[in-house]
Amino acid sequence: MDALYHQTNKQVHEVQLHMGRLETSDKQSVHLVENEVQARIDQIFSNLERLEILSSKEPPSKRQNAKLRVDQLKYDVQHLQTALRNFQHRRYNREQQEREREELLTRTYTTNGTQKKILDVANMLGLSNTVMRLIEKRAFQDKCIMIGGMLLTFVVMYLVVRYLT
Repeated sequence: MDALYHQTNKQVHEVQLHMGRLETSDKQSVHLVENEVQARIDQIFSNLERLEILSSKEPPSKRQNAKLRVDQLKYDVQHLQTALRNFQHRRYNREQQEREREELLTRTYTTNGTQKKILDVANMLGLSNTVMRLIEKRAFQDKCIMIGGMLLTFVVMYLVVRYLT
């Protein structure tokens, strides 16, 4: 039992080192390191099952100490498993955000698609095409008035600053 315990304890420390490598690995190799860590954790769990069986076969004077050591290893491995899951969850969220960002940056926007939908909805509501065109013409005129007002305000502000200072 002692040999298996020491081997399992050594594997736990190796997994801890690999978890450190996991944080610093690049995008291409992160999956390989994750799989390797998960395989080692699975191996440790199988060793722990054997250690539990062996600890129950220890003499009564050593049984309590053996079970305590196995429980401590199990606790450590569960924390490693949780840390791996948290890392995978963070990586998945990061990759999802990158995909969404890339999708937003590559998306093309067209105004004709929106205008056609508005015309279709207006036709369903019973508005005629001439009314819709008048609304569009008014929106264009309003935009021109707004830009003209902004330019006029800028000129007036410039003249006030220029001649009053």
